[in-house]
Amino acid sequence: MRGDFYKQLTSNLETARAEGLFKEERIITSAQQADITVGDSHVINFCANNYLGLANHPELIAAAKSGMDSHGFGMASVRFICGTQDTHKQLEKKLADFLGMEDAILYSSCFDANGGLFETLLGPEDAIISDALNHASIIDGVRLCKAKRFRYANNDMQELEARLKEAREAGGAPRADRHRRRVLDGWRDRQPARRLRPGG
Repeated sequence: MRGDFYKQLTSNLETARAEGLFKEERIITSAQQADITVGDSHVINFCANNYLGLANHPELIAAAKSGMDSHGFGMASVRFICGTQDTHKQLEKKLADFLGMEDAILYSSCFDANGGLFETLLGPEDAIISDALNHASIIDGVRLCKAKRFRYANNDMQELEARLKEAREAGGAPRADRHRRRVLDGWRDRQPARRLRPGG
């Protein structure tokens, strides 16, 4: 690595530390659960996605071990290259049946799902109206697609109405195949549906 480039990287890291933006790793030395051991401390874990406490549930651990005995460890690639495991299709079928849907598809994370969702469904003639406080995965997914993007401040119904009108006007002549979609995190403040329509 060239000396000047190395110096620049070092300077960037020092700046990040000085501004409190450098992320130090937390080394967890216990099972992933509601209370964990980090270094010498016993702490409550408020930042994991283990909402239901299933990460170290005995039945799930036993099922994972059984799956590795019959199918090995992981796919060794992505589904569309190596193929899809029968167990994945079985789970997707169960999920689709449970939700009353025709089919379902599993992603390794919600971040991956949002990264591929908008680009697949929407094109350059479509519009997305997005909450400014949406999760980073939604923001990245919206950026990856070709649809026109309109952002409004969280819980600001007047600004949302303005963005909805802009989105309608940006498309020129109305087209039957053009779509406008409002995207937001599921936990955001709920508003009556009538307030989410221009003139409502």
